[in-house]
Amino acid sequence: MKSDSQARGRGAELSRRHLLAGAAAAGAAAGAGVVSAYAFPGAGAGKLLLDDTAICRSDVTRIADGIPAPAPPGPLKKLKFTWNAAAVCSVTIPVAVTQGFFNKHGLDVEMVNFSGATDQLLEAIGTGKADAGIGLALRWLKPLEQGFDVKITAGTHGGCLRLLVPSDSGINDLAGLKGKSIAVTDIASPAKNFFSVLLARSGLDPEADVDWRVYPGELLRGAVEKGETHALADLDPRTYLFLKDGKLKEIASNLQDEYAHRTCCIVGIRGSLVREDREAARGLTLAVLDAAHWTVANPRGAAEVFAPYAPKASIEDLEKMIRYHTHQHNPVGDALKKELALYTDELKLVRVIKPSTDTAKFAERIYEGVLA
Repeated sequence: MKSDSQARGRGAELSRRHLLAGAAAAGAAAGAGVVSAYAFPGAGAGKLLLDDTAICRSDVTRIADGIPAPAPPGPLKKLKFTWNAAAVCSVTIPVAVTQGFFNKHGLDVEMVNFSGATDQLLEAIGTGKADAGIGLALRWLKPLEQGFDVKITAGTHGGCLRLLVPSDSGINDLAGLKGKSIAVTDIASPAKNFFSVLLARSGLDPEADVDWRVYPGELLRGAVEKGETHALADLDPRTYLFLKDGKLKEIASNLQDEYAHRTCCIVGIRGSLVREDREAARGLTLAVLDAAHWTVANPRGAAEVFAPYAPKASIEDLEKMIRYHTHQHNPVGDALKKELALYTDELKLVRVIKPSTDTAKFAERIYEGVLA
């Protein structure tokens, strides 16, 4: 895990031109009309202890020569927001900080880069060591089924998971993976869960017909190139960068078919904060959604904001990934509950969620509509 001192160093070099243009375009997107669209989506759209070594704290500041969103008068409420700084699809969190969207909603948010297990992350939120976080629904749903006191308040985007094979492998679809092995970062990763669902829907048994093998993220490609596995499944920016030289090809992603219209990442807020300070929970959610709209309008500026966290990717690569991910898809309300229920049903199919779980009731329990 990387110190954010490097991030601050590169952050100071962000392009004045792009950030000024982006901030100007953000004014309309962050206005009351956007807020009302979120608030009324029907009109549009085993306990683990937190390991302190799993987090590193960020004091990223707003970009000095940008135009920050105005903060309300009075003191700002201090909160901690956990995120995975290695995942470019989480770009909305540093955008929300640097463009002043948290401040606009009365919040002084400290970014906490979390690199531990998802159960630990959700426990950190549920027990008050952190106040909110962002993560992949397919990774959060099983721990939430087990009872963590975390409420989902919004979806942030779709896309970021890819399944890759060698370009000369002769494997062209999921059916071609029968009897083959797939490299993943861990056996409960969102990529493993998602592509297990796709394999099951294509007629394969994702446990009996495929051999899942665990490697550190940076070794996934090497596992395929050495012939240790036939494929790899992971998320951007790694998978995008793995594709660049043409030696690997994508045969499936979570932007295909009906998944093109489904969120993959979600905002979660500790239940006690939702119950005790609903306005803060609302502000957290709105700030992230404001940042998503800013990101859609300013993909280049968002790429520059995220660049300190992805030193192996160029600004151009980051911009392409940000444009590819569907940051315009931010479901709340019934729309999000429907998507959560669909994911829960699919995770039942691959024996991740208990067969007895009532998916509609489960989605109702874990979602909280804080925008109304």
